[in-house]
Amino acid sequence: MSLWTYVNGRFIPKEEASVSVYDHGFLYGDGVFEGIRVYGGRVFKLDEHVQRLYESAKSILLDIPLPPEEMKRVILETVRRNGLRDAYVRPIVTRGPGDLGIDPRKCGTPTVVVIVDRIQLYPERAYREGLRMVTATHRKNASDSLNPRIKSLNYLNQILARLEANLAGADEALMLNHEGYVCECTADNVFVVHGEEVWTPPAHLGILRGITRDTVLEIAQALGIAAVERTFTLHDVYTADEVFLTGTGAEIGPVVWVDGRTIGSGKPGPVTLRLLEAYRDRTAREGTPVYEETPTAPGGAG
Repeated sequence: MSLWTYVNGRFIPKEEASVSVYDHGFLYGDGVFEGIRVYGGRVFKLDEHVQRLYESAKSILLDIPLPPEEMKRVILETVRRNGLRDAYVRPIVTRGPGDLGIDPRKCGTPTVVVIVDRIQLYPERAYREGLRMVTATHRKNASDSLNPRIKSLNYLNQILARLEANLAGADEALMLNHEGYVCECTADNVFVVHGEEVWTPPAHLGILRGITRDTVLEIAQALGIAAVERTFTLHDVYTADEVFLTGTGAEIGPVVWVDGRTIGSGKPGPVTLRLLEAYRDRTAREGTPVYEETPTAPGGAG
């Protein structure tokens, strides 16, 4: 059965979904997007993702032609039409078709696309055995050049770092800012565990403030784990008791090797595994329902 994609008000089979070659999202990466997960028929953190989508668009003076509540309905309907209970959703808004110049004023109506599919960034063994990571020579874009709080279609900075990971045979690449402080990975935020504390870089260093990142900070607080935003360097990564990554696609990925250094015992650590278990428990229980839920009969199933 073909998957269905929403494109500018129409639901189109995946194989036929397309946009104009004159679309400035295609020509120049002029647009914004989100990555959202569906677990067990519920969209996790839908409100937060849609809010960030509209914040990114506002920052680049891109007017999304749907109000936020309508965007949520479109996302839910696209998932519903695909009949999936576990899925990955990619809403995308571009500047729309224009000419071959870069002037946004030449673009007409923005393009709105919602893709629903499946995703698995890392194999299941990675969550049992851990990930390998290298530090990229490519530094994060400076915030005063392209603010990473904008989740834009401009991902060449991260792709160049990802190529370094691929060439090194690693699972992921760690990226530093121009001062040498740890920022994030190519598609994930990063955390380190030192003793009784969990650290993650603050947003002002030049990171995307991940929704999974913020969820993990909430979970840590609920579990009584001291989790703080803190500036740190590669030395703190190399000497950490545990390292893990967070992201919508990755969830929580334990890291056991960085730049030739074994992290901790060389296996996923207890704090990481505890947070992963709690995160998966939360995603199984929370979210915006996609399908009508069948009420439980009085007295139970019988």
